[in-house]
Amino acid sequence: MAPHQPELTEDGLSRGLNARHIRMIAIGGAIGVGLFLGSGKGINFAGPALIAVYAITGFFIFIVMRALGELLMYRPVTGSFAAYAREFLGPSYGFITGWGYWLTWTIIGMAELTAAGIFVKFWLPSIPQYLTALVALVAIMALNLARVGFFGEAEFWFASIKIVTILALIIGGACALIFNLGTAGRDGSIENLWSHGGLAPQGLLAVLLAFQIVVFSYQGVELIGMTAAETSNREKVLPKAINSIPWRIGIFYVGTLIVLLSLFPWDQFSANESPFVKGFAQLGLPAAASVMNFVVLASALSSCSAGLYSNGRLLKKLASDGMAPARFRKTNKDHVPAASILASGAVMLIGVVVNAIVPEKAFSYISAVATIGGIWCWGIIVVCHLVYRSRVAAGVAAPSPFRLPFAKPLCWATLVFFAFVTVLLAFDESQRVALYAVPIWAAVLLIGYRASRFRHAVDEPQQVGWSLSKR
Repeated sequence: MAPHQPELTEDGLSRGLNARHIRMIAIGGAIGVGLFLGSGKGINFAGPALIAVYAITGFFIFIVMRALGELLMYRPVTGSFAAYAREFLGPSYGFITGWGYWLTWTIIGMAELTAAGIFVKFWLPSIPQYLTALVALVAIMALNLARVGFFGEAEFWFASIKIVTILALIIGGACALIFNLGTAGRDGSIENLWSHGGLAPQGLLAVLLAFQIVVFSYQGVELIGMTAAETSNREKVLPKAINSIPWRIGIFYVGTLIVLLSLFPWDQFSANESPFVKGFAQLGLPAAASVMNFVVLASALSSCSAGLYSNGRLLKKLASDGMAPARFRKTNKDHVPAASILASGAVMLIGVVVNAIVPEKAFSYISAVATIGGIWCWGIIVVCHLVYRSRVAAGVAAPSPFRLPFAKPLCWATLVFFAFVTVLLAFDESQRVALYAVPIWAAVLLIGYRASRFRHAVDEPQQVGWSLSKR
């Protein structure tokens, strides 16, 4: 009997991700170390008002994802919004967005490897941080080199761990508060949300500065776009996954924070401690710190693995468009872009070196620069959507079956919001380095595009919109 032949995409990749995988990738992409650890810093900044910051940011993230969903249903491609940037804004934008996003996830991957090294030291303090990072990277590369279904299964279980943890906190905390159970029920109260200095105890500016922390927490939600080409029955699966984002944000972010800030007054949280550790300890969970350390470690590895998956597909697409060496177009016998994954993972080795030299300084700077990269990519998705809609109105592009209602005003409001968050970075000394890095980052990418010998091999598409290459 002949072996089963997988369904392939036009790029030679296997459609090995099913509805179960996509649902969990969509959920897991929106839940990461930013929530489990970063929310402590956010509470320090904004107090209970952080709940509103997460809800407001989540609304604009949903607009981005609906805009991306419309583009994915119009034309699902490997490379997601980098391919749309090239189609709707011009090859230069495709180059800058593609390589910029690749660099963003390379940097995030380095940060997550750093985090993994820190988390393992909790149990094994004698193990060098760089050694843990190296072992984690090798394991993640091996996973991504296997059939795409193995990656989907790994992300499914990683996401399951995160979901079970959050639901356990929400249900346990709510039961303790409602039925006055144990220490949590005795000391906790919904009144903690407003009885310790009000909803915004440190003032409006502190609340505004929390937006950057929250934006970083949401990074990764757009990764579902990278899975579109390898998704079976995507016409049904992707819209359902995207439309589930509001209730996921409501439960996993807003619901979690309401419970945590009811169990404790806001001023009892520390920026250096996971609020989840504190919450589970209050609920009487044995070894709460060890349990949460395992969950956050799994979250970091999940994020790094998803980033490597994305970078491998993106590098393949850039090579197919003539914007990266041709060797990265190829797939192996399992229809995986092995050369692209190996190259992307090799660059992440820089993170291992950083862990060996200055691990204590790298994480905050890396996260700030990664936030700017995320804002750029989300903004590009929205701009591409606006140009796409103008083409549909002009009759030169086919309408998508999955449309964003009130698209024009919502897209412009989202762009204004992202500009607002970018400006806020200037008011936080620890995040200001990202603004210094932006012009250097942009200049390097633009010069790379201009100087690249691969550009001359590209058949530049006709376009409606802007193009740096024609200025």
